[in-house]
Amino acid sequence: MGFLSEIPDITFKKPLFCAILGNTLLSTVPGVSGAGSTPANTLLTPILDAELIIQGAITSHPIKPNTPTGCPTPASITRSMMELCDLQPLFINAGLNHTPTISCLDVYGVIGEDPRFRDAVPKAQKLFDQGKWIGEFLSGSSDLLVLGECVPGGTTTALCVLRALGYDASVSSSFVDNPVSQKEEICRMALARVRADHITAPLDVIKYTGDPMMPVAAGISCTYAGHILLAGGTQMLSVCAIIKAMGLPLPSVVTTSYVRDDLSANVEQIARQIGVKIFYVDPGFGEIGHAGLARYCIGEVKEGVGAGGAMCLSYLIGHTPEDIRAKILSTVSAYS
Repeated sequence: MGFLSEIPDITFKKPLFCAILGNTLLSTVPGVSGAGSTPANTLLTPILDAELIIQGAITSHPIKPNTPTGCPTPASITRSMMELCDLQPLFINAGLNHTPTISCLDVYGVIGEDPRFRDAVPKAQKLFDQGKWIGEFLSGSSDLLVLGECVPGGTTTALCVLRALGYDASVSSSFVDNPVSQKEEICRMALARVRADHITAPLDVIKYTGDPMMPVAAGISCTYAGHILLAGGTQMLSVCAIIKAMGLPLPSVVTTSYVRDDLSANVEQIARQIGVKIFYVDPGFGEIGHAGLARYCIGEVKEGVGAGGAMCLSYLIGHTPEDIRAKILSTVSAYS
């Protein structure tokens, strides 16, 4: 395929990139998430990623924006695309454990609980309603919304939600070696609670097994008047599954080819099951001349903080794949 698997049939004049930040306690379970130097530090990752995207540097902690293997965080890719397109991104605090260090829209949510033992998002309906208001609000200032997310551990909550809604789903991971058996055991325990209480309504499924990003993203998608692209992989597909279960029009999804090519997940099949249009960006990191970026090609990181959507947006605005790759390379090289 080329840089983009298919060109979305959309026209726009006022694009906006937005990312929803949230936490789930599942990211603190050892082995579940690679989005942090320790399980506890995964709770900081959304805030640090937002700092990097807004400021061009992580300022609240002495951390470089690379994994221990030298793989650049996807936030550095998103940052580079915001600079290339001269866009100011917007962040939404859906439910963080720590106070954000950058300005956010706040829906006053709280960290998602562990769905094995208790309701994960007790106020899912309220967060959905807040998302609906934000969708209406953003409709007045933009006509294309690229909506990303940053929720460490969110592929595991996505697995729980997709399975609870009846989908034959396997989800991706930021690890090269996806901790599939661990995710499956968490999902088994969470679904036991769902089945015991005969939960079927989509917002109740989020309440039992999801994370705070999901109802906010679903609410925004339901009321945004312009074109919307949900930027992410299996996490955004779980949002689409919720929207479909509510009987509402489906948005489109955009992610990277690295998520699509993850053999431990079935992203294309999930999209077909839901009936959602999904676009893939292939940034060609294997030929870009950076050893850390090349690790995306072997399955490390793959996607995050709307990086695939940010690259897609840059392309739709009119930047060439060569310009996009050059900007990414110069940005991540500065962090090495």
